[in-house]
Amino acid sequence: MSFIAVIPARLASTRLPNKALLDIGGKAMVVRTAEQALKSGASRVIVATDAEEIAHVTRSAGLETVLTSPDHPTGTDRLSEVVRTLAVAPEQIVVNVQGDEPLINPSLIDQVAHTLAQTPSASIATLGVPITEAETLFNPNTVKIVVDQADHALYFSRAPIPWAREALSDGKQRLADGLPALQHIGLYAYRTSFLQVFPTLSRGSLEQIELLEQLRALEHGYRIVVSRSAHPPAPGIDTAEDLEKVRNIVRNSL
Repeated sequence: MSFIAVIPARLASTRLPNKALLDIGGKAMVVRTAEQALKSGASRVIVATDAEEIAHVTRSAGLETVLTSPDHPTGTDRLSEVVRTLAVAPEQIVVNVQGDEPLINPSLIDQVAHTLAQTPSASIATLGVPITEAETLFNPNTVKIVVDQADHALYFSRAPIPWAREALSDGKQRLADGLPALQHIGLYAYRTSFLQVFPTLSRGSLEQIELLEQLRALEHGYRIVVSRSAHPPAPGIDTAEDLEKVRNIVRNSL
């Protein structure tokens, strides 16, 4: 099975300016992310960026790079431009690897791609990991997933779902025994045919309320299959504190 990995990388970042180019152990964050993706089974790894500064760094590192419009509202829109620019075949699977995941496990990239290849009923595949701590379940910054019996996503939310009514009737935050709660891992595989359609889909009310773009696909009737991972993903980078944690991990591994 063949698939492509695309790494969207914007120069602008609200909390960490020029995030994609921040140094981690002597390499830019986006370069480290791409190097992890190159360890997967992807036939191509492409950096998709809106900035010449990023393109210069990634091309200097020998990475295939595509310059895209700076006006894309989401990383998925950026992927859509890439598959159009490169005339990627409609049946090709494309994995979106977030550019701020320099420690991503390459096996997760393979897992999400293979999951979509094996699920013809789905347009998208993503990953989830069982929630084992109440703190994770009730954290609004952690996205949760509810799935059906065929592991198709029913809903994504920042709220603690599913809600264990009896166990939580006293108002205390706890993890009910046997609760099938899943934490979303923000790694997606798409069929190129869906990426070609995505920019034409209107934003529904659920996406606008939760601020989760994957809800757009569900609101328009597209299926997302969820594969379970046994282990939580390595930390991504959203804040200065996250950056220092990852720098320490890389420093200790050198």
